[in-house]
Amino acid sequence: MKILKNKKALSPVVASIILIAVTVAVSIAVAAWMGALTFTFMATEELKITSVEFLTGGTQVNVTMQNTGTSPITVSEIWVGSTKEWTTGTTISANEQAKVTVTVTNGWQNGYNYQIKAATSKGNQYYYNAIAPTS
Repeated sequence: MKILKNKKALSPVVASIILIAVTVAVSIAVAAWMGALTFTFMATEELKITSVEFLTGGTQVNVTMQNTGTSPITVSEIWVGSTKEWTTGTTISANEQAKVTVTVTNGWQNGYNYQIKAATSKGNQYYYNAIAPTS
């Protein structure tokens, strides 16, 4: 059996180029995977109640909400004071505004301070304090 002592399988230059190419390919794959994770976790839910209008008659309230987050929000409940008054889901797209008319079961009282709470389908809650008109 004859052993070839002077023959090399790969030259050091070719081996280095192959190692660099593999490293670059793996780093591109990892960067793409991390980028996909980042966009998934970057979707935020943020709601702002911008205004509350007490309508004449003492039984209805208009609640205006702004979605300041990056993902759509489904508002599932609205509370006026300590009473849940509205339970139908309304979806608000990112950077959009919605107005919901809520019928207050026992009516609202003039000059009374009400805490308005909006709850989303993800369980987040957002608050706003409003004073009913005095007359």
